[in-house]
Amino acid sequence: MVHVYNCHPFTSQQIVQVEQEPGLVCCGGGALIVVATGGCKVEAYSLEEEGCPLICRFATMGAVRKIQHSKIGDYLVTIEEKNSAIYLRAYTNWRCQAEEKARIGVRLLGHLLRGASAWGGVQTEIIEIPLSDHPVAVACCSVTGDLLVGCENTLVLFTLKRQNEENLNPNQQNPLSFWSSAQQSCSPGQTSSSCQKDSFLDFERSVILHLSKMTPKQVALCGGFVAVQAELEVLVLKLEVTSEPTMQESSDAHPSGDYLEDQSDFLLIPRHQELLGNRAEDCDVVVGVENTGLEDGRRYTRTYVLFRRFSPEFFQGCSVEEMQLHSLQLYPLFTSNQSPLLDEPACVFCFFSLPNAGYLYSLRGGVELLSTYQYPEKVQEAVLTDHLLHVITKSALQSFTVRCAAVAARIEDPYIDTTIKACPPSSLETCALRMQLFIGLRSICVYGRHVVLFSAADSEAPEETERHTQRRGLELQEHNMLTGIFLAVGIDPATSPALKSLLSRPFLTRRWIITSPKETRTAGHGWNLYVVDMVSPLTLYQEMAEYSQNYAENNPQSQSLRHLLSEAHLLVRTALLQTSKRHQDSTGDPDEKMATLTEKQELEEVFRQNCSQLGDSFSRGSPKDCHLALPYYRMSGLSVTDVMSRNRPLPGSPHSYGPGFLFYLKHYLFEETDETLSTETADEVIDIFSQSEPSLLVTVCASPCMKNVNPARTLQILQCLEDTAGVSVSLTITMATMMLHLGNLPQYTELMERHAEMLLVYGFIEEPRLLLHDGGGGGKKEQVCTTALARQLANSQPGLLVAAMVALHENSKVQLEQADFIFKELSCDNSLQVDFWEAMLMASSQDAVIQELLFRLASVYIDRLTNTISNTTSKQKSLKSAEDLISSCSHFGALHPWLTVLNPAQMSSSQHQEALHKLQALLCGPSLSVGTVVPLLERLSEETTWGFSLHLLCATRREQYDWSIEKLLDRCPQAIIAYANHHLQDKHMALWWTKLLPELCDRTRAAADGSILLSVLNETLVVVAMETSPLEFLELVPDDGTASYFLPYLLTCSQRNVKA
Repeated sequence: MVHVYNCHPFTSQQIVQVEQEPGLVCCGGGALIVVATGGCKVEAYSLEEEGCPLICRFATMGAVRKIQHSKIGDYLVTIEEKNSAIYLRAYTNWRCQAEEKARIGVRLLGHLLRGASAWGGVQTEIIEIPLSDHPVAVACCSVTGDLLVGCENTLVLFTLKRQNEENLNPNQQNPLSFWSSAQQSCSPGQTSSSCQKDSFLDFERSVILHLSKMTPKQVALCGGFVAVQAELEVLVLKLEVTSEPTMQESSDAHPSGDYLEDQSDFLLIPRHQELLGNRAEDCDVVVGVENTGLEDGRRYTRTYVLFRRFSPEFFQGCSVEEMQLHSLQLYPLFTSNQSPLLDEPACVFCFFSLPNAGYLYSLRGGVELLSTYQYPEKVQEAVLTDHLLHVITKSALQSFTVRCAAVAARIEDPYIDTTIKACPPSSLETCALRMQLFIGLRSICVYGRHVVLFSAADSEAPEETERHTQRRGLELQEHNMLTGIFLAVGIDPATSPALKSLLSRPFLTRRWIITSPKETRTAGHGWNLYVVDMVSPLTLYQEMAEYSQNYAENNPQSQSLRHLLSEAHLLVRTALLQTSKRHQDSTGDPDEKMATLTEKQELEEVFRQNCSQLGDSFSRGSPKDCHLALPYYRMSGLSVTDVMSRNRPLPGSPHSYGPGFLFYLKHYLFEETDETLSTETADEVIDIFSQSEPSLLVTVCASPCMKNVNPARTLQILQCLEDTAGVSVSLTITMATMMLHLGNLPQYTELMERHAEMLLVYGFIEEPRLLLHDGGGGGKKEQVCTTALARQLANSQPGLLVAAMVALHENSKVQLEQADFIFKELSCDNSLQVDFWEAMLMASSQDAVIQELLFRLASVYIDRLTNTISNTTSKQKSLKSAEDLISSCSHFGALHPWLTVLNPAQMSSSQHQEALHKLQALLCGPSLSVGTVVPLLERLSEETTWGFSLHLLCATRREQYDWSIEKLLDRCPQAIIAYANHHLQDKHMALWWTKLLPELCDRTRAAADGSILLSVLNETLVVVAMETSPLEFLELVPDDGTASYFLPYLLTCSQRNVKA
């Protein structure tokens, strides 16, 4: 369905003062190009100046049958006829004909003019482009400036080249990519001397596409996409450049034309067909690729993108001659973060039209039919722009909205169609704007905001009447022939209504009817060339906004209002894209940049205004689309207070708050935000949810923006909720929080004691924001803040707070860095934070988290032992002692027996002793990576026995047993046996007699008082005698004359071996 709105897209019109009746009209580069009747004279008029003054005029070499202007390179390309021969020519530097006596040079494609005549002054050049077949259609790429020529069964692509003055060798030509017309053209007022350039244009024949079963009538080219249109068929291909040899140059590169001869005795009616994307390969049009570019070695591959075929039966109310496609167009669209001079277009659209319907496709990111335009009457020609589609009938100019901006928005911004941003869908039904009446419209073209119309009011020519008479005769002859065929096979068409209807249609005569273009009319008929100026998008938006007020007053929830607001939204989005493009293309003129910036600011303001109106529409809409209120309100920049005031029901109104508004309000309250509501607004929010969704009151009260809510009033509402819905843990905690705000600590304590500590932890898991809030500031992880309840728990129930934070971390409700930040806020020292780390070690199963916590705890214990954290002892006792951690956490190991010998009986403080035992337990455990804490242990001296014990533990964990034995014998030999019994086992058992025994022998012999060493030696010999053979024991006995001391142990060893 097409909506019709009484909005006028045009602001003014003027008549171009053309001396002769136009035959062909096109525009581009700020100029209106007019080919006079007869086709041998071209005039250019300025569209950017008042009155459209003449820029230049020049004669062509033949009668122009088709003409196109290229934005890139600012050249004109024509199909001309002279002496019954068809030529393809390109005109460069044509603006220099402002001085009509300026020189004109003629050359062949690829042959640049040389010598002084070429450089004595820039002249208009006519480039002859030879072709093997007659050209029937031409198109220029608005992105690269390349040229596409359609012949009877082929498409020829010419790449635009630039030749520098210093580089006249044709072998050194370079492709001209994204060459702006401003760099290649002269302004209308420039002379030929000021038009002097140091580069010239040329073309290279790059590739030929051979088509089977398709005769081009119209072609289009844009950003590598090639479109070709026959009478009832459209094919779109994608050409890609590769340096690899391609396999597409096969025998089908020159498809045979014999299929027509084989089927010459049949009348084939094509069926309606639409093939998109990869399915387009299945069409019966075979395309062969013939690479002809020899200079740069590039090879082209083609990919089918779109194929659409219409059946003659598909049309209603059109004659045979009118049943054909027209207005083929490929249109690029750049997003605001793209540069047209450097990037490929983000979007490419394909448009083509029938007399009664137009079709718009999006080609990038998947082929999709965006819109189908049903025209109210027969359309002769259509032109697509980025925000409107202009069509002409015989007596009117009408504009339709397009969906290009919706596609571009989704390509440009990945957050579209989320809770953050929204945009009307590309499938939104189109609308028609107010119609502008004219008489005898024949053609249309568009440049910027200028629509150029050619009209001619005349009666039907005599040859036209004659052609109609001939057609009616052929139709009668055809009807009689087909009736005879059916009767010959025994079928009477008179008995079948379907056959009657078939024979009544004249579509089969298409095969023999060849319509030639109308001859130009003789002078004396009325004609005009109009330039109609479109209103600015801002003005059109304002008219749409005023128009929408009528719907808003009558029915605020109507679909027509929402549709009109969506149309206005897409219009503003398109205008913002245009403004960004103009800002990128603008020169260094500060006034121009300031004007563009001012326009952009105005557009952004109306964009926010439109988003607020769309938010209002969806906030009161049906539950199906109510979620869209959230992103539109977010894009509007309105505060929650403003949104609430826009959605507040009128006094006495039966309507309550809409589902879209409630959806927006829930998301606003459930997500972290910097805005804090006033007391009045916060109380109103409580009232809204107490009436609409009471079950969400706990979550609403926990929102950080509700800090200023009235606690007494809210407590009454929560108590009513408890009476009706029953007791819940999270509701009890919320009520306790309100009591805390009121300063009623006894009631607070009573409420918190209703449930066990573990149940309270579950309540915090259900609603974490009862303990912590996001601090805002861009959503950084560490920026969280504590609530009043968390601060109270830190003082009165630290164990509950630690257990709750551990549970939140394990349930992915809070990150480790955020928890650290919270505990730093809650305590002046780090005792509570260390308690949290110790509790996390008991609960966590993530290896990365465990290693991080182990390192942190080791660092803290070492800091406490060296008094680097504070000069005073902590006032708060740890929640877990070393014994508790050893018994409940596998990462803390039991203290080795030999440590009891080294540990002092009393240290400077109980906390120092506890830190020592915890650090020793970590080093005795299996999880701590010793290599990470060795640099930290360098701060601890070995002079004290407890410091020595820590270094000895690290050396032992690193299996440095030789060093450990020597150090232990030096410092505390009485602990060596306990050390050896614990560590020198299994694979390290040999150290008893390879390291420990020799060391003891040497030290005992040299000691003055060796009683301790002698005792240790005896215990060592007992172990050695039990673990070695007699022969091995004999080898261990020293040869210093003390063998008699070892004989009892040798005897024990021998007796053990005899028994074995």
